[in-house]
This record gives sequence, C-alpha cells and structure tokens, in this order.
Amino acid sequence: MTAAALPFALSPPPPRHWIAEPVRSIAGTMSLLGARRTLLSAQKGDGRTVVTLPGLFTGDRSMFPMRRYLGWLGYRAEGWGMGANFGVRTIGAEAELLFARLETSAAQNGPVTLVGVSLGGMIARLAAHRRPDLVREVITIAAPYAGSPRATNVWRLFEWMTGEKVDGPAVQERLAEIARPLPVPATAIWSATDGIVNGLICHAPNEPGCRAIEVVASHMGVQHRPQVLQAVAETLGRAR
Repeated sequence: MTAAALPFALSPPPPRHWIAEPVRSIAGTMSLLGARRTLLSAQKGDGRTVVTLPGLFTGDRSMFPMRRYLGWLGYRAEGWGMGANFGVRTIGAEAELLFARLETSAAQNGPVTLVGVSLGGMIARLAAHRRPDLVREVITIAAPYAGSPRATNVWRLFEWMTGEKVDGPAVQERLAEIARPLPVPATAIWSATDGIVNGLICHAPNEPGCRAIEVVASHMGVQHRPQVLQAVAETLGRAR
C-alpha cells in the first residue's frame, strides 16, 4: 500500500509522546550498557559495504554507534560523508551528489546496503529506485515514507531546514516515488510509540519485497536502541 492508497488521514503522534522524546532517547541509549552480550552474539558479517544515512539535520556522528557495532560484526560500515542531512540541499536536486558518493563505494566492493534513519531512510529508498545498480538492500529505521509528512511533528522544521514545501509539486512527486515498492530487498523498522512521526507511515502493509519489523522505541536516538541494532544485524544476516 502506498501513501496515496491509505484509506484515512493519519495524525502526528500525541503531545505526550513528543514531550517524552528526550528522556526516552537517553534511556534507550543507556540500555545499550546491559545489552552488550546479546548484541555481540549476532551472526558475524560477510564484509559487505553498509552505508549509513543520518536523519534530518544530523550527520555521521549520530550513526557512529551503529557503524562501530556493524564493523565489529564484520561489515564494512561507512558513513555517507556528506555532513548534516538537509535533504536536497545536501544530496543535490536530483540526488546527484549522493549517487557520486555511492558510486565510489560500489566501485570498491560492489553494490552497497543502505541503512537510513528517518529522512535518511527516505533518501535510501530514493537511491534504490533511481540507481538500483548501486544498491544491494535498503533498511529504513523510523522513516516516514508511506504517508503524508503532516502525520509528523517535524514537517514545519523540514520545510525550514530544507527550503522545500511539503505540498510542493517537487516534494510530492519525490514522495510518491519513494513510496513505491523497491526494486531491491527492503526492511522497514518502525515503532508505534514514536513521538515524532506516526509509526503507521514508517512501513507500508503488504509492500512487495519489504519486511516490516516493529520495535518499542522513541524517534530520537532510535538507531542506538539494542532492539533496533539487533533487527539490523538480523536483517543483514538473512541476506547472506
């Protein structure tokens, strides 16, 4: 089911979830301390290249714990190396700057797996649609690709940070493209208790070739949650 096919309008998460985001984010990150043994028992990697894509206005530093974990498992984990994520201001109007970055990694070790958080996940799906020759698999985390941006608490911030209007023709055309089923294997990790985006638009029910995994997590710092790290490791292990 694509965003256009959703049978009803969805609302942003309630204020009580949004207000609790910072505290829940800290608690989620702290839970890593007690999950070390479980995380390190995951199946070892096969050396494939995994490129992480950060969320809105964050950069590679926000994805460092995940890259370190995946590197320990045996994957070639790389940041996207493009600074903070401001949408088209960062990746180029036609994502040409992102494609140049992915071409470099793919030339060294073949098509890459993309792991993207929030806006980074939406960009990962865009890349897979436009350059499937460069992308082996897509894993999105709390990425609101399957519904209206207005079902989030950050759509105004998106407009301010990127210079684009969510109702503008270019954005709407891009969203429709992102929501279509991907030509590569995909996994969508989402949370019903997300305080920033409505979890129901972070996965599309019955999307061909896409597996949905529900977790319990905040939006902020979601990529640091042990349950999310486990889901990413398990997904990579399945694709061997």
